[in-house]
Amino acid sequence: MPERTSGEITISASAAAVMQVIADLRAYPEWSEGIDEVEVLDSFPDGRPQRARFSFNPGPIADTFVLEYEWDGDSSVSWVLTEGTLVKAQEGRYTLAVEDSGAVLVTYELAVELSIPMIGKIRARAEKMIVKTALVGLKNRVESPVSEDEENRKNV
Repeated sequence: MPERTSGEITISASAAAVMQVIADLRAYPEWSEGIDEVEVLDSFPDGRPQRARFSFNPGPIADTFVLEYEWDGDSSVSWVLTEGTLVKAQEGRYTLAVEDSGAVLVTYELAVELSIPMIGKIRARAEKMIVKTALVGLKNRVESPVSEDEENRKNV
């Protein structure tokens, strides 16, 4: 597995609120660029996803893959690829740390390996872009007011 790419962002919310957005995989297409659809295949007894299938199409690299999740309360979540075609391996992690101000520092780490040859610099640049857009999307989603339609969808 190649080295991980990482990024950080501070979000003005509780760790529980941030993790709630991270755990709502079905909503990723609404705020995470390049993700077309997410299907939760299995869930843990607490309702958090255990396995999910993603349809990813950010442009030239499109794939459908399955990730398996491991949750540590509201402090971290990690995942590994269990099925994929173009994406051969993927490991990722969100780690949340509450700052003195009450805001949450979110660290996102990602390592992706494709089944097609890719120059290391290009892969690293693509990973950095994925990490950056995911963190900005997460921050915007957590800090923006939830619409009534979104609230109703969550309660279904």
